[in-house]
Amino acid sequence: MAKVRYIIDEKGKKKAVLLDIKEYQQVMRRLEDLEDALDLDIAVRETRNFKDYRVIREELKKEGRL
Repeated sequence: MAKVRYIIDEKGKKKAVLLDIKEYQQVMRRLEDLEDALDLDIAVRETRNFKDYRVIREELKKEGRL
C-alpha cells in the first residue's frame, strides 16, 4: 500500500498528493499497462478482418523479413 501524503491549503483542503518515487513509478507502469490493454480492446472491437498469425508469419518469411 502506498504511503500517501497530502499537500493541504490554509483551509485544510487537500490540494495535491506526494508519493515516494518508487510508488510513483509503479503507478505509472500500471497506468501504461492499463492504457495498452484498453488500446488492444478497442482494436479488437473495431477490427473486422484478422489474419491468422501463421499466415502473417509465412508472408514475412517469404519476404525475408523474418
